Amino acid sequence: MRFNHGIDNIAKKDNMRRMARVEITPEWKQQLLKVPPGMKDRILNVFLRLSDWPAVSGAKPLRHELKGSFRIRAGDWRVLIPPQGDAVNVFRIENRRDVYER
Repeated sequence: MRFNHGIDNIAKKDNMRRMARVEITPEWKQQLLKVPPGMKDRILNVFLRLSDWPAVSGAKPLRHELKGSFRIRAGDWRVLIPPQGDAVNVFRIENRRDVYER
């Protein structure tokens, strides 16, 4: 009889990769239409990377009015995300010259 069977299962669960739930607002499709064709693949790659939240490389915390949100670069474009627990919400995709104005 193994008494440490439960401990083995806990250790295996701790080593399993946690994945965040990526939620995309309805407006993202319209914003994605503004993105040049060559950049769309890079931005879609950002969405795939977001499932590794919070261990996403390149995520930078924002300040002032956008405090609590993060941005990830994709060339001259920015993907803004406000993480909420295990969920990551993509709420804006814009060119860097326009993204921080509002």
